[in-house]
Amino acid sequence: MLPPGEPNSHSARGGEGRGRIYLVEPTGALQDDPNLTDKKFPGNATKSYRTKEPVRVVGELDDWVGRTPEQVQGMRDGLEQLRLRGESVIYD
Repeated sequence: MLPPGEPNSHSARGGEGRGRIYLVEPTGALQDDPNLTDKKFPGNATKSYRTKEPVRVVGELDDWVGRTPEQVQGMRDGLEQLRLRGESVIYD
């Protein structure tokens, strides 16, 4: 089971219902995600990657416990504050 601090993608999706976390395998080259690697967590300790290639779904986590609605709202509020200050940067 992943701790509640793991995958954030469900928090960005919005909407109602259960979020889904898929286990995937790359079909091509990977690169470290520059938004986390060496910006916040040197050495890619979070195992965050990007790829321009498709990924193959090999499973789904069904026992993962996500954040509470209040935690998700707090994250969204924090992102909005970054945007308002001009600090919502995505590194490419």
